[in-house]
Amino acid sequence: MAHASVRPATPQPSTRPAAEVAGLVGVGGMIAVLVAAGLTALSGARPAVALGLPDPGTLTVVGLPAMRAVAEVCMVLTIGAVLLAAFLVPPQRSGYLDVAGYRALRAASWTAAGWTAAAVLMVPLSMADALGRPVEQLLDPATVLDLLPRLEPATTWAVTALVAVLVLVGCRTVLTWGWTAVLFGIALLGPLPVMFTGHSSTGGAHDLASDSLVLHVLGASVWVGGLVAVLVLAAARGPDRLEALATAVPRYSRVAFACWLVVAATGVVNALVRIPLGALVGSTYGTLVLVKAGALLGLGAMGALHRRSSVAAAARGEPTALMRLGGVEVLLMLATIGVAVALGRTAPPDTGAAAPSRTEVVIGYDLSGPPTLARLAFDWRFDLIFGTAAIVLAAVYLLGVRRLHRRGDRWVTGRTVAWLSGCVALLIATSSGIGRYGPAMFSVHMGQHMILNMLVPILLVLGAPVTLALRALPPAGRAGAPGPREWLLAAVHSPVARVLTHPLVTLALFVGSYYALYFSSLFPAALPEHWAHKVMNVHFLLVGLLFFWPIVGIDPAPRRLPPAARMGLVFASVPFHAFFGVAVMSGKTALGGDYYRGLALPWVPDVLVDQRLGGGLAWAAGEIPLLIVVIALLIQWSRQDERSARRADRQADVHGDAELDAYNAMLRRLATGRPPLVADSDEIANEPAHTKEVTGTADEAGRTRAAAGSEAVSAGRRDADGGGEAAGGPRDD
Repeated sequence: MAHASVRPATPQPSTRPAAEVAGLVGVGGMIAVLVAAGLTALSGARPAVALGLPDPGTLTVVGLPAMRAVAEVCMVLTIGAVLLAAFLVPPQRSGYLDVAGYRALRAASWTAAGWTAAAVLMVPLSMADALGRPVEQLLDPATVLDLLPRLEPATTWAVTALVAVLVLVGCRTVLTWGWTAVLFGIALLGPLPVMFTGHSSTGGAHDLASDSLVLHVLGASVWVGGLVAVLVLAAARGPDRLEALATAVPRYSRVAFACWLVVAATGVVNALVRIPLGALVGSTYGTLVLVKAGALLGLGAMGALHRRSSVAAAARGEPTALMRLGGVEVLLMLATIGVAVALGRTAPPDTGAAAPSRTEVVIGYDLSGPPTLARLAFDWRFDLIFGTAAIVLAAVYLLGVRRLHRRGDRWVTGRTVAWLSGCVALLIATSSGIGRYGPAMFSVHMGQHMILNMLVPILLVLGAPVTLALRALPPAGRAGAPGPREWLLAAVHSPVARVLTHPLVTLALFVGSYYALYFSSLFPAALPEHWAHKVMNVHFLLVGLLFFWPIVGIDPAPRRLPPAARMGLVFASVPFHAFFGVAVMSGKTALGGDYYRGLALPWVPDVLVDQRLGGGLAWAAGEIPLLIVVIALLIQWSRQDERSARRADRQADVHGDAELDAYNAMLRRLATGRPPLVADSDEIANEPAHTKEVTGTADEAGRTRAAAGSEAVSAGRRDADGGGEAAGGPRDD
């Protein structure tokens, strides 16, 4: 069983039973429901009436925000509990969950059940709200099934319910740490359907509004849910509670600070997109924004108090201050969820701005003209998700390199250059004019995907980020709780990674994704949806990383292919990409033609011509990254031969040329007619004394070298367990 690094000398009994924390959360949930329903009623928000539809009735008007508050409270509690089990408390050394993790998953199963029930009830409520009909008329299952595919709000809540069910089943069946981490990733998918298709996904600047809302909700879910989970752990009883708390509280403190920064920054962006600063005062929407901002500042102040006093006390086994201040913080957090729900039901004030153009309604912003080289290079629109990821990845990598340099370790400069170039390429592909024109023109869209699928992954894997992390992150040690370094090693050597990096799997994903997407109904269905563009970008980026990691990657991988196999895999993909580009160029029907014609861009009079240009880019641009791969493989291959030659020279200096000596001995034995593996006792007996002495000395030295070599092999195996190159120094690749 893993033990925390801090253990109190005298364990103290829990000062508050878990039932009191559960009661506190229940009160906070009721406050969230009352705030959401009450503020919505007081604001007089009637979205259906504003659209010219009949009033759906008081039950729908008040019940929908109340039920949504229930769903979101249960959602954040589920995410927080799974977070605790996966990353805040250590598992057993066998890989199975410890007591604290098991209890957290069981608690998550109950909150996931509440999340599922509330999401299911949101389906008819959202239908009633969209149609302007009383909810009582939409409780018939046949009616619900008939209307479900036609109404996007109802469909997204149905998808959310399915995710909640998956989490519920997982919480009841998962017992190992690895699958708990996967379950946490699934739980984070739960908020996305509603966030990407809510009111932020329509109108002008909906790209910024949707992206900021997604990051805002995910950050708040981890922040709020994690605090509740830590408080439940602090209130539990058991001999291992304080040990788990000593690990969980410092880890959560760092996570909470990062989440607060994310929530604050994205909240400001989302508010500025919807309402000017001058309209914050004097409107219901502006008032709710100010109330939410005040609550966020108050929570930030409480978090600072936690970091100064209660975090260290809880790590020492004294959770009283954490429980007292954390209880107030939880109540304020859950009340803020109610304010956020009411804010989502309230329309922004009419500022008299001009109606958005057709292009702005579809893609979120206007285009100033045709995509000239100057506009593609300098007409930027920052992508909150991918642009932020590029900056964060570059900063974290440089911090790792800085840590190695301070420690006196060497890190190859070429790797840093490759990684930073990949981050720059990711930023340019998503935030420059390429990212701006990508949703509106097929040719630019295809160029963007070529960069994300081929150039960015090659540069990133050449940066060896896993090796850098394994060398920069401190190991947990034998008695310490597993940390980021151990999590990374477990992910690299997991069965899932081994399957995904199989050559046949990566080749099928790499070359098959384009055919499956562009030559099916998926592409025209995805074009009008902002979230679908994000999914496509993520898919092509991940597939490219999986394909090039075993081929040119320097990092340890589940499968190490020989150089010839790597080269063969690269050349096997070339004809498929070339044929794809030719097929797009020679197509007689425009891919997604209705969508592109609906934009009516004056500089794209014929969408089929633009498609042919995109096919040409796919055919031509796809060869350049592959050329980079071939050059990198040849360099790595030559350096591998050089290392092998140097290794052989070192062995010859220490042991002599053993292979040549053995060959000469074999020839002598063949010449004398004696069996090659039988020693001649007469020859040994007649050997001169000085030769015997030298031979004995050589034998003794040989035995000494063999023992040293055995010890070196053992040390090498121990190093391999810690990440290979991470413990043995950088390679020359």
